[in-house]
Amino acid sequence: MTKRRVVVTGIGVISPVGHDRETAWAAVREGRSGVKTITAFDTSEFDVRIAGEIQDFDPLQHFDKRKLNRRDRFVQFALVAAEQAIGQARLDFDREDRSRIGAFIGTGIGGLHEIESQHTRLVKSGPRRTSPLMIPKLMTNAAAGQVAMRYNIHGPSMSISSACASSSHAIAEAVQSIRWGTVDVQLCGGSEAALTPLGLSGFQQMKALSTRNDDPPGASRPFDASRDGFVMAEGAAILILEDLDHARARAAEPLAEIAGYGASSDAYHITLPEPEGKGAALAMRNALADAGLQPEQIDYVNAHGTGTQAGDSAEAQAIVRVFGDHAQKLAISSSKSVFGHLLGASGALESAVCIWALQDNIVPPTINLTEPDPDCCGLDFVPNEARQRELHTVISNSFGFGGHNVSLVIRKFAD
Repeated sequence: MTKRRVVVTGIGVISPVGHDRETAWAAVREGRSGVKTITAFDTSEFDVRIAGEIQDFDPLQHFDKRKLNRRDRFVQFALVAAEQAIGQARLDFDREDRSRIGAFIGTGIGGLHEIESQHTRLVKSGPRRTSPLMIPKLMTNAAAGQVAMRYNIHGPSMSISSACASSSHAIAEAVQSIRWGTVDVQLCGGSEAALTPLGLSGFQQMKALSTRNDDPPGASRPFDASRDGFVMAEGAAILILEDLDHARARAAEPLAEIAGYGASSDAYHITLPEPEGKGAALAMRNALADAGLQPEQIDYVNAHGTGTQAGDSAEAQAIVRVFGDHAQKLAISSSKSVFGHLLGASGALESAVCIWALQDNIVPPTINLTEPDPDCCGLDFVPNEARQRELHTVISNSFGFGGHNVSLVIRKFAD
């Protein structure tokens, strides 16, 4: 069987910097941070009091109260992002074979809001007072299942959970399912809503988070010498992927093409990356090989770039390993400098950023980069201001705790 081409025809986002393409892309492009002081709960006893919190999302604008009570916040985000993506793709399910449409939606943690609220109820009121909806709400597969149910689609649906690589893994597996003819269309991406007292406490106690509470917009500082950790964030991004022939048959407009992907495992540590970036480099090499491309054909890398000391250095070394002399010609930036780290949903949102960058020929900046870290190999991280540049092919990197690495090759669509 000939490997089918896979294109993106729709994107939906719920993010700390906007709930649609225009708003979110403008913020990323212009370097306007979405990091703020947390308002969802009292953080007075926490060392960390900042996040990429979505403060302007009213679920009652999207769901009636009865249905809302059946959906954790991360599922709500996924459903709203999916609706946006379907709208942009102009996908009419009544004209489709619903058995040929799937939903692969990743999450790193799943229904943490439900876990926390039900545990509180258990402690206060006993085991007979927890909700019978608790398990269906907290399951990591709830987003994929709810999206499939909402649109009555019967192709394969599942959750992929590989920490901060989850949604990139979901996109990659969705690509494979289309390439080899299992389905024609996939609703794929990721959603995360782990910004709760328990979630914040857990990452805080790992010493993984920035403590720049007095300067929220300046807290996320990938590749900067003064970086002190990542900034938690929440949100979702859903992409509509299609077989190119299927998209053409219904006169859909391809936004970009997913040309290749690569994955690897560090097999090194439960949280730290392999310090020389060997696993990350293998993922990028595998992605290039899958796309049939040479390193010199990549114009831009949207880095995982979380703002941790170990992670940023390892990724920079990985880029040099893969690209050699071409690494100095690459534009590289971290969108997490703007919206923080959406954990399991970050790869999908960053894939959306890559597609928008390709469409507009604009490389988004790494904001808050005032003193480049010499341990990051002197690469061009596009400090603080976006750059106009002809873009044809880009890589999006996602790396997760446990050593999970995914790289996606995304290119401008051309017949």
